[in-house]
Amino acid sequence: MPDIALFAVFLPTFFFVSITPGMCMTLAMTLGMSIGVRRTMWMMLGELVGVALVAVLAVMGVASIMLNYPDVFAVLKWIGGLYLGYIGVNMWRSKGKMAIIEGQSSTKVSDLELITQGFMTAIANPKGWAFMVSLLPPFINVEQAVAPQMLGLLSIIMFTEFTSMMAYATGGKSLRIFLSRGDNIKWMNRIAGALMVGVGLWLALG
Repeated sequence: MPDIALFAVFLPTFFFVSITPGMCMTLAMTLGMSIGVRRTMWMMLGELVGVALVAVLAVMGVASIMLNYPDVFAVLKWIGGLYLGYIGVNMWRSKGKMAIIEGQSSTKVSDLELITQGFMTAIANPKGWAFMVSLLPPFINVEQAVAPQMLGLLSIIMFTEFTSMMAYATGGKSLRIFLSRGDNIKWMNRIAGALMVGVGLWLALG
């Protein structure tokens, strides 16, 4: 049976970490601004799957092995970072699938692309792996069955991550509504593009 006391401590701890601005939260806000909250949820799905995978591997000890091979992360980081940077530059130029175009909805980007974007951002972040390795094991009671505890921890992680990303995506949509007053489409694209490039650089160089 899961240790309720440990879970009670884990919930606020992980929620504080999740709500803190980071790559995935910035990405959620950017996409919320450019394609809306509903479509951003596809990116959230990919991110949640990636975070869950990292969490499970952290508990299994595989993450410790992965952290000893930085070249693997270097490749993932640069691929993901360059891709996000490419999207950001196109958004800045009011081009590409995610650019905001007056009178048109940004539906050209596929759901699979959004899922992949979120998944890659989650698994290509070595700080996320290191965080899971350091945070999760202390909340596992070795005297009890690991599977129920892991399920409980994953439930908390998924809930807090989703809640935080929804908050950021909603904030991005609100910013879009605010900026859309008047002839500000170009500036919305530039803000969203700059944020996307920033996330790409953060991922590649962080």
